[in-house]
Amino acid sequence: MKKIAYVFPGQGSQSVGMGYDFYQNFESAKRIFDEADKVLGYPLTRLCFEGPIEKLSQTQYSQPAILTTSIACLEVLRENLLPTDSCLLPLYLAGHSLGEYSALVSAGGIEFKEALRIVQKRALFMQEEAEKYPTGMMAILGLERNEVEQICQEESVEVANINCPGQIVISGLKGYLEKAGQKAIDLGAKRVIPLSVNGAFHSSFMKPAQKKLAEVLATAEIKNLQTPVIVNITAGPVTTPDEIRESLTRQISGSVLWEDSVRFMLKQGVTTFIEIGPGKVLKGLIRKIEPNVEVKNIENMNNLEQEQRKNQNY
Repeated sequence: MKKIAYVFPGQGSQSVGMGYDFYQNFESAKRIFDEADKVLGYPLTRLCFEGPIEKLSQTQYSQPAILTTSIACLEVLRENLLPTDSCLLPLYLAGHSLGEYSALVSAGGIEFKEALRIVQKRALFMQEEAEKYPTGMMAILGLERNEVEQICQEESVEVANINCPGQIVISGLKGYLEKAGQKAIDLGAKRVIPLSVNGAFHSSFMKPAQKKLAEVLATAEIKNLQTPVIVNITAGPVTTPDEIRESLTRQISGSVLWEDSVRFMLKQGVTTFIEIGPGKVLKGLIRKIEPNVEVKNIENMNNLEQEQRKNQNY
């Protein structure tokens, strides 16, 4: 019997047109997008469907947009696949950075409207800090975790994301990142790739944003989870409001332990991961962590119809 985990993408998975298929075909998805427009006070739906990508990729817009698209995809999955295949119910949920909010909505811990309000403020806080200093992020491919950690200590940068074997993202001041990247090449890294982000996310540069977010989370309505969420900061499960508040607060300046989170779920017997939301970033990372595991993604009509056909053939 399959053991399922739902996983939700984070910032960087945005693309113009995301969610449009489902918006056109399902009232449940349309309702989510319409609700987002009302809560945010601007036409997020139009930005998702029409762009421009330059604006959609700005932190203050991309974070609410990805959350909204992910929850619209989740509603479509629940409406169209779960009634015919209850085996698709998850044992665990997880999200990459921002995606943790989608996971918490899915688990019943935060209502979508409340998550959207929190994420809107989170994005603004992060954007404010990003604009203060010339900082950025860089992916290092082909080195071991301990090698990257040593480079970070020597060059005054920080580990931001541990995504999968051989793919680690670092954050810091741009000048120090360049030195760290060169040192990585000298140590045998296959590539170093500056990321198209405007700040040192998941680093100590986000501490002021973390403090502001903690104040928002303190008054947010958060409930006990119906399904455990594996959180980025510990790669372990949370279920209570206090645990959720602490993990979301620490996450904004702490490392995203994605590889560790996936390995935890694999050890608990998860056999199938379903990426819900725009893009296939997590699908690719999970396959690098465990090539033999089954990974699906639900983001458009093509994905949905493939799964419906599979169900009909069982």
